[in-house]
Amino acid sequence: MRAVTYTEGSPIAAPGALVDTTFADPVPTGRDLLVRVHAVSVNPIDTKVRQGVYQQACTPKILGWDAAGIVTAVGPEARLFKPGDAVFYAGALDRPGSNATLQCVDERLVGRKPDTLGFSAAAALPLTALTAWEMLFDRLDVSKLVPGAATALLIIGGAGGVGSIAIQLARQLTELTVIATASRPETAQWCRDLGAHHIVDHSKPLAAEVAALGLVSVPGFVFATTGTDAHLPQIIELLAPQGRLGLIDDPATLDVMPLKPKSLSLHWELMFTRSLFGTADMERQHEILTEVSRLIDAGKLHSTLNESFGPLNATNLARAHALIESGRAKGKVVLEGFDD
Repeated sequence: MRAVTYTEGSPIAAPGALVDTTFADPVPTGRDLLVRVHAVSVNPIDTKVRQGVYQQACTPKILGWDAAGIVTAVGPEARLFKPGDAVFYAGALDRPGSNATLQCVDERLVGRKPDTLGFSAAAALPLTALTAWEMLFDRLDVSKLVPGAATALLIIGGAGGVGSIAIQLARQLTELTVIATASRPETAQWCRDLGAHHIVDHSKPLAAEVAALGLVSVPGFVFATTGTDAHLPQIIELLAPQGRLGLIDDPATLDVMPLKPKSLSLHWELMFTRSLFGTADMERQHEILTEVSRLIDAGKLHSTLNESFGPLNATNLARAHALIESGRAKGKVVLEGFDD
């Protein structure tokens, strides 16, 4: 099979940062599906692993976690899918990734591709939808309101991949007032189009920006998708006592002691936790993606695909990594399979 790989952490502009490679076809075992990948999307985790933030490769490693494609074979214990099924998924951090023509993935992490979406639009969704869903409903538990707080959620980084689907999920599945942050006119409009009730500018002091909205009280929930360390003092100021802060980024340092006076709780979300530890509820990701697919087909959620960078190869994938690293991506960037 064909794949795009990296071997050692390096800047994306360095020669050989990403390389076109060939491997033997993988063979599904256990509850694996063998998927012929039709489209992938790129996330910050792709760039962080390539840079060596999480681990250092010694041999060529296949990156990529978002994908949509067709099941071509199944392992002997698989029971949820069969060959010919169209699927989408985000895979596992500790297995070969989706930047390949074929990929083995545990079926408990896989959902049925929405019938109303093509492969590219579907590939834009899994990792961010799982991250947003798990944060809202498993970590922040937004169904349990904070006493005395406004029924409001502030999403920092509303136009990013996770923020874009979190806005939609919060609007469709909760009664929360959704406040998204954006600092450019085009990203602010993107958030409005996705359903945010209010937009505030994260390049300005957030507590004052939120206060200017005139809510009946201060928000009970903050979902920080980026810049948590820089925004933390403002987050603490604007959150209601006993409020909840969820984050998904990687602050170099995070002083949590200032959370104590308000009894604020801190919640990490890593979408790969269930697969990394083989948790007893690992199949919950299959269930979440199945529900996301249903909501897409019902017209309640929309793909966050914004740009396609063409066929999957080292050159185009490097362009996508560079855009993600610039911090100026809006929605999701996809690549649409290999050239024949």
